Amino acid sequence: MPRARILVALLAIVTLVHAQDQQPRPTFHTEANYVRVDAYPTKNGAPVADLTREEFDILDNGQPQAIEQFERVVIRSAGPQESRIEPNTVAESRSMLESPRARVFVLFLDTYHVDVAASRQIKRPLTEWLDHLLGPDDLIGVMTPEMSPRDIAFARKTTTVEGFLEKYWYWGERDRGNPVDPEDSAYGYCYPNVPAADRCADQNGVAAEMIDRRHEVRTLGALEDLVRYLRGVREERKAILTLSNGWLLFRPNLQLMRPLACEGPPSPPEVTIDPRTGRPTTKDPTLPPGASSCSIDRTNLAQIDDERQFREIQDEANRANASFYTVDPRGLAAFDTTLMRMDVPGPPPPPVPLAVDSAMLRGRITSLRTLAETTDGMAIVNTNDLMGGLRRVVDDLSSYYLLGYYSSGKLDGKFHSITVKVKRPGVQVRARRGYLAATSAPAATGEPATGPTRADTEAAAVAAAIGPLANYSRDVPLRMQIAAGWKSGQTPVAGIWVVGELPASAEIGDVSRGAAEVSVEIARPDGQTVASVRTSMAVGSRVFRAAPEALEALTPGEYRVLARVRAGGLPSSDTLTFTLPAAPEATGTLWVRRGPASGNRDVPTADVRFRRSEQLRVEILSRSTDPATGRLLDRFGKALAVPVSVGQRSDADGSRWMTAQLALAPLAPADYVVELSQGSARTLAAFRVVP
Repeated sequence: MPRARILVALLAIVTLVHAQDQQPRPTFHTEANYVRVDAYPTKNGAPVADLTREEFDILDNGQPQAIEQFERVVIRSAGPQESRIEPNTVAESRSMLESPRARVFVLFLDTYHVDVAASRQIKRPLTEWLDHLLGPDDLIGVMTPEMSPRDIAFARKTTTVEGFLEKYWYWGERDRGNPVDPEDSAYGYCYPNVPAADRCADQNGVAAEMIDRRHEVRTLGALEDLVRYLRGVREERKAILTLSNGWLLFRPNLQLMRPLACEGPPSPPEVTIDPRTGRPTTKDPTLPPGASSCSIDRTNLAQIDDERQFREIQDEANRANASFYTVDPRGLAAFDTTLMRMDVPGPPPPPVPLAVDSAMLRGRITSLRTLAETTDGMAIVNTNDLMGGLRRVVDDLSSYYLLGYYSSGKLDGKFHSITVKVKRPGVQVRARRGYLAATSAPAATGEPATGPTRADTEAAAVAAAIGPLANYSRDVPLRMQIAAGWKSGQTPVAGIWVVGELPASAEIGDVSRGAAEVSVEIARPDGQTVASVRTSMAVGSRVFRAAPEALEALTPGEYRVLARVRAGGLPSSDTLTFTLPAAPEATGTLWVRRGPASGNRDVPTADVRFRRSEQLRVEILSRSTDPATGRLLDRFGKALAVPVSVGQRSDADGSRWMTAQLALAPLAPADYVVELSQGSARTLAAFRVVP
């Protein structure tokens, strides 16, 4: 009898637990005026776990709101790596990112502003921290200033991050003696340090300041692009774990623009013949890549205002519901500068005075604290107990409340402030600062109106198109551009066009001695080759264009392109992955340049950096016979009054193309976007104008 009672009791407990598991979880709505808020209440630094709905107050633009949905979320470690389910496709990844209960993290490694030794010593505590931080539904990606946000691969396994850190063992570059960036090397070549008695001594320190300013501009620009990208990914909170020594936040310095004794005024480019390639060029072949634009870069860098951009990043982060958790991997730093800076040729400069060094150190730490505090994050600075600080971040992010309410405010497309209060004494609460309301137009037509407004979506689309241009800061052995789509006919047949280009600065044999051999393979994700083609580069050329044939059996799906070029020496190769869409859709953009460097001939190119003396042509596969239109946008999506000539053509292989051509003389050095529209289809193709 006692055993029977025990069994009955156990059965009752199991039934109760099962019933609790079957209770429906709160559903978060998607109406136009529905707003979700994640709140992080703490008391004496510890999360508060027993708050009720009645203890929360939410104000929308100062007006009290009724809380419709309420849920406390507790995140536990996801356990063994093999038990964590990774997204298999881009669609799965996006679906996981949109889940309101999945936390999203981006680990931003500020390579320009972290010392080599610090990047090494943070590796172990960082991976241990992530193992404790990530829950089974959480996603994390890694980004550096050289990357575009679109290149972030979100994953659930911390081994993905650990693999990145293992590959880049010493990822910090701040105190490297040998610059890895060719533009940094070019600045040192243009303005080397010389002895104090030399007549050119007024240029001492110019290269170092240019390098530091350029690094800070690139880093802050990458952070701003990241915040804007995350704003379009999801409405819920995003955490950006930023590893950096901090920033000086440079202001305009007109003294950097001063005339130098050993530098004359810039002169118009002169067309010469590069003896290394036999091709026309406007560059001095004796200079390293980028050196010819030093004076222009010096003028531009002297006028930057990073304090203003830093404030804009904070505002964008609050609009995007993104919080920064900043970590100084140096720990408790005593000095900011190294004893001897070696990244500029010539005699090393004298050490920075202690008072100046101390002010620089305080400024960097203050920037990290400010970015965290103004975005509801946390700063781990001025401490050697990095692991302890990282544990506080785990506690901070592992227990929170998901709240939802129907806003009583107008659907005006404007930013609405959110204030979350807790009635219990002694409890502080952090929550998103606000949101961008939808507009009334979508709501009136019955269309879904959650998330960003149309203007925000446009800005996000332009930012996403421009993002990959960050990959052009360094030369690579081979660049490729791919277009894939369908040829016209009774039965559509797939077509793939590949353009590859070797950089002029790459040491890959002597192309001028003979034609370079090129092989292109198209393979499925499992490695099975489905098509291949062999071609060659013309003598004196560094560009090829190839189109594999016999693609009748090709079906929509993911493929990989592998191109190899042998130009008299070691082969150069590159691999790109693309998705062939269903007919009649197409993907990819091809480019053609014309100017002095190409002998005023149309030449395909895989490098989307152009000079003002050139013309460019964009080629995109046509999806229909509808007329095409085009216009030029700046990096913020604003239309420019620069004429774009749009046309269409049909090639002998059955492919139809939309083309857009424009002269670049009216444009200043910057990033731009060509917008081509045909029917309901629109393509954004980004390029960069360089000095």
